[in-house]
Amino acid sequence: MIRDDTQLQREIIDELNWDPAVKGAEIGVAVRKGVATLSGHVDSYARKYAAERAAERVSGVRALADNVKVKLPMSHSRTDTEIAHAAIAALDWDVEVPDQAITLRVEDGSVFLEGSVEWQYQKLAAERDVRYLMGVRAVANMIKVEPKKASSVDVERRITDALRRGAEKDAAGITVEASDGRVTLRGHVRSWNERADAERAAWGAPGVAVVEDRLVVGK
Repeated sequence: MIRDDTQLQREIIDELNWDPAVKGAEIGVAVRKGVATLSGHVDSYARKYAAERAAERVSGVRALADNVKVKLPMSHSRTDTEIAHAAIAALDWDVEVPDQAITLRVEDGSVFLEGSVEWQYQKLAAERDVRYLMGVRAVANMIKVEPKKASSVDVERRITDALRRGAEKDAAGITVEASDGRVTLRGHVRSWNERADAERAAWGAPGVAVVEDRLVVGK
């Protein structure tokens, strides 16, 4: 089903209002040719992130521009030192984040994550740990994924098999190219969720350091 921009805008607004993690936020929505733009202000980075995910869930959204700003209430304001201590504690408690693998710095409420890990899920876990801390305005995840070497042919096979297990019908529209730890996905998917599923499948293969997602949402 092809949605026009007006219908798509209405459905994004409905999704934002339906999601309890976003509900009540002052977010404006504009849509042009399937590209959704979010604007306005929210009281936490966690709510900004939730708004992005909510908009991406709506079928028909081909791309998303997030211009939402984080304005913290006084009760949520914390110093950079307090945020840094809280972030380090959160990382230390997370079993998915390797010990001593991540360093961080905080500038005006923005958390910058650095270091290297073997798997993408570890990089994402570190970002998740700091995303919901009080006082955080933004997160820049600059952690590098440095996996063990693996055969490019084996990587392609493993990813293709994973795509078929997850959505056999749609996997036929996705091609996988692997070379020296870099994986490129091409083709068409029906939604952002399917695109995200394909990315997760690619990151799940041993030896993957970079995933270049060239999948097009919609046709």
